[in-house]
Amino acid sequence: MNLILLAIAPVFIIILYIYFKDKYEKEPNNLLIYTFLLGAIVSVIITTILYNISDKLIPLDDSNAFQLFIKAFFVVGLIEEFSKYVIVRYYSQSKKEFNEPYDGIMYAVMVSMGFAATENLLYVLEGGYKVALLRAFTAIPAHATFGVLMGYFMGKAKFSKSKIKMNLAGLLLAIFFHGAYDYFLFLNFIPGIWIGAFVSLIIGIILSKKAIKIHQDNSNFKV
Repeated sequence: MNLILLAIAPVFIIILYIYFKDKYEKEPNNLLIYTFLLGAIVSVIITTILYNISDKLIPLDDSNAFQLFIKAFFVVGLIEEFSKYVIVRYYSQSKKEFNEPYDGIMYAVMVSMGFAATENLLYVLEGGYKVALLRAFTAIPAHATFGVLMGYFMGKAKFSKSKIKMNLAGLLLAIFFHGAYDYFLFLNFIPGIWIGAFVSLIIGIILSKKAIKIHQDNSNFKV
């Protein structure tokens, strides 16, 4: 039980942080819960199906740097972020409650944290306390930043004439940061290159904070 709590605690800490950054018009709790569950279940199912297909179509060698690049950006990054994107795009963004740019961040993070909760439980139950502590400060915040960056553009898309372009910009940005983070970790046969993953995470966090601030300032409900 303690291991399960340790696995999901960082997820809910991030959710609370993003929730309280929504200063002017909070989203309904039921929609947030549904979005989280869709991320935890549906996104994981989509990801599993697409991984099985990609494994058969694109067998990759984990000792080849170029093939690991393909794996990081065009398999892991693309599949996982796409599985989150479709929920925000076709469920959350269509709701009347999605009525200010910050809502894109709120709902994208809920989907991302749902996905991260399921993924983290699987890793932590297998790897134990060390894995839980490591991922609490790496993979979980990384998924959150991917969600914020995607949600920033999807929040703008809802109120833009260039809806398709803005939505795709959010998806592509999330894929880029996800791919960069994973690629440096995949290259574990090159000593010290894993530092690149933390650099990409720090950049993602900095950009995420700026994205949150911009949407706070541009809220339709700001007096």
